Amino acid sequence: MKIDSTEFGTFEVSEDKIIDFPAGLPGFEQCKRFALVHEEGSEVAVLVLQSADDPDVAFSLADPATLGIHYEFALSDEESALLGLAKPEDALVTVIVRKDGSDAGSPTTAGLRANFMAPVVINAAGRRGLQKVFTKVGCDITLRAGD
Repeated sequence: MKIDSTEFGTFEVSEDKIIDFPAGLPGFEQCKRFALVHEEGSEVAVLVLQSADDPDVAFSLADPATLGIHYEFALSDEESALLGLAKPEDALVTVIVRKDGSDAGSPTTAGLRANFMAPVVINAAGRRGLQKVFTKVGCDITLRAGD
Protein backbone atom coordinates (compact mmCIF):
# COMPACT_ATOMS: atom_id res chain seq x y z
CA MET A 1 0.00 0.00 0.00
CA LYS A 2 1.26 3.49 -0.81
CA ILE A 3 1.20 6.07 1.96
CA ASP A 4 1.58 9.78 1.35
CA SER A 5 3.34 11.68 4.12
CA THR A 6 4.18 15.33 4.52
CA GLU A 7 7.32 14.30 6.43
CA PHE A 8 8.50 11.25 4.46
CA GLY A 9 6.99 11.73 0.98
CA THR A 10 5.33 8.70 -0.61
CA PHE A 11 6.43 5.26 0.59
CA GLU A 12 5.29 1.65 0.41
CA VAL A 13 4.06 -0.34 3.39
CA SER A 14 2.85 -3.92 3.33
CA GLU A 15 -0.88 -4.18 4.17
CA ASP A 16 -0.05 -6.55 7.03
CA LYS A 17 2.05 -3.80 8.66
CA ILE A 18 -0.85 -1.33 8.85
CA ILE A 19 -2.10 -0.71 12.38
CA ASP A 20 -5.85 -0.21 12.74
CA PHE A 21 -7.08 2.32 15.31
CA PRO A 22 -10.85 1.54 15.33
CA ALA A 23 -11.69 4.75 17.22
CA GLY A 24 -8.96 6.85 15.60
CA LEU A 25 -6.99 9.09 17.96
CA PRO A 26 -8.60 11.87 20.02
CA GLY A 27 -8.96 14.88 17.74
CA PHE A 28 -8.10 12.73 14.71
CA GLU A 29 -11.00 10.26 14.74
CA GLN A 30 -11.12 10.23 10.91
CA CYS A 31 -7.64 8.66 10.82
CA LYS A 32 -7.95 4.96 11.50
CA ARG A 33 -5.02 3.37 9.61
CA PHE A 34 -1.41 4.04 10.57
CA ALA A 35 2.10 2.79 9.89
CA LEU A 36 5.10 2.93 12.24
CA VAL A 37 8.10 4.37 10.41
CA HIS A 38 11.47 5.91 11.18
CA GLU A 39 13.93 8.00 9.22
CA GLU A 40 16.63 6.09 7.34
CA GLY A 41 19.88 6.02 9.29
CA SER A 42 18.28 7.41 12.45
CA GLU A 43 18.23 5.79 15.85
CA VAL A 44 15.00 3.89 16.47
CA ALA A 45 14.42 5.55 19.87
CA VAL A 46 11.68 7.67 18.29
CA LEU A 47 9.24 6.20 15.77
CA VAL A 48 6.69 8.06 13.69
CA LEU A 49 3.07 6.91 13.70
CA GLN A 50 2.08 8.07 10.21
CA SER A 51 -1.57 8.16 9.19
CA ALA A 52 -2.39 6.27 6.00
CA ASP A 53 -5.58 8.34 5.76
CA ASP A 54 -4.14 11.87 6.01
CA PRO A 55 -0.59 12.79 4.93
CA ASP A 56 -0.48 15.68 7.43
CA VAL A 57 -1.20 13.52 10.49
CA ALA A 58 1.85 11.97 12.13
CA PHE A 59 2.93 11.55 15.73
CA SER A 60 6.38 10.89 17.18
CA LEU A 61 6.30 7.95 19.60
CA ALA A 62 8.81 6.57 22.08
CA ASP A 63 8.89 3.56 24.35
CA PRO A 64 9.08 5.04 27.87
CA ALA A 65 11.92 2.59 28.66
CA THR A 66 14.13 4.30 26.04
CA LEU A 67 13.59 7.49 28.03
CA GLY A 68 14.71 5.73 31.23
CA ILE A 69 11.14 5.55 32.58
CA HIS A 70 9.35 2.50 33.98
CA TYR A 71 5.69 3.17 33.11
CA GLU A 72 2.74 0.96 34.00
CA PHE A 73 -1.04 1.27 33.88
CA ALA A 74 -4.01 -1.06 33.50
CA LEU A 75 -6.26 -1.41 30.48
CA SER A 76 -9.98 -1.91 31.00
CA ASP A 77 -11.59 -5.12 29.76
CA GLU A 78 -13.18 -3.09 26.95
CA GLU A 79 -9.80 -1.67 25.89
CA SER A 80 -8.18 -5.11 25.95
CA ALA A 81 -11.06 -6.46 23.84
CA LEU A 82 -10.79 -3.56 21.37
CA LEU A 83 -7.07 -4.30 20.97
CA GLY A 84 -7.69 -8.04 20.78
CA LEU A 85 -4.89 -8.64 23.29
CA ALA A 86 -4.39 -12.34 23.95
CA LYS A 87 -1.17 -11.83 25.92
CA PRO A 88 0.04 -8.76 27.84
CA GLU A 89 3.47 -9.04 26.21
CA ASP A 90 1.86 -8.30 22.82
CA ALA A 91 1.10 -4.75 24.03
CA LEU A 92 3.53 -2.12 22.80
CA VAL A 93 3.19 0.89 25.12
CA THR A 94 4.41 4.20 23.73
CA VAL A 95 4.03 7.86 24.54
CA ILE A 96 3.72 10.76 22.14
CA VAL A 97 6.83 12.91 22.26
CA ARG A 98 7.67 16.29 20.83
CA LYS A 99 10.85 18.29 20.54
CA ASP A 100 11.42 20.75 23.34
CA GLY A 101 13.87 22.95 21.44
CA SER A 102 16.82 21.88 23.58
CA ASP A 103 19.69 19.95 22.02
CA ALA A 104 21.46 18.95 25.23
CA GLY A 105 22.12 15.36 26.18
CA SER A 106 21.74 12.24 24.09
CA PRO A 107 20.97 12.92 20.43
CA THR A 108 18.22 10.29 20.40
CA THR A 109 16.25 11.66 23.35
CA ALA A 110 17.56 15.21 23.83
CA GLY A 111 14.98 17.91 24.31
CA LEU A 112 11.95 15.61 24.20
CA ARG A 113 8.72 16.15 26.10
CA ALA A 114 6.56 13.08 26.57
CA ASN A 115 2.80 12.91 27.10
CA PHE A 116 2.29 10.32 29.83
CA MET A 117 -1.39 11.29 30.27
CA ALA A 118 -2.37 9.73 26.93
CA PRO A 119 -0.22 6.71 26.02
CA VAL A 120 -0.63 4.96 22.68
CA VAL A 121 -1.03 1.19 23.06
CA ILE A 122 -0.55 -1.12 20.09
CA ASN A 123 -1.24 -4.84 19.89
CA ALA A 124 1.94 -5.77 18.02
CA ALA A 125 0.59 -9.20 17.05
CA GLY A 126 -2.93 -8.10 16.06
CA ARG A 127 -1.98 -4.71 14.54
CA ARG A 128 -4.64 -2.77 16.47
CA GLY A 129 -4.14 0.33 18.56
CA LEU A 130 -5.74 2.88 20.82
CA GLN A 131 -4.82 5.97 22.74
CA LYS A 132 -5.71 5.70 26.42
CA VAL A 133 -6.51 9.13 27.78
CA PHE A 134 -6.36 9.62 31.53
CA THR A 135 -9.02 12.24 32.23
CA LYS A 136 -9.14 12.10 36.01
CA VAL A 137 -7.51 15.20 37.43
CA GLY A 138 -4.87 14.13 39.91
CA CYS A 139 -4.52 10.76 38.21
CA ASP A 140 -1.75 8.82 39.92
CA ILE A 141 1.10 8.06 37.55
CA THR A 142 4.28 6.82 39.14
CA LEU A 143 7.41 7.39 37.09
CA ARG A 144 10.56 5.65 38.22
CA ALA A 145 13.92 6.26 36.63
CA GLY A 146 15.25 3.11 34.96
CA ASP A 147 18.35 1.40 36.25
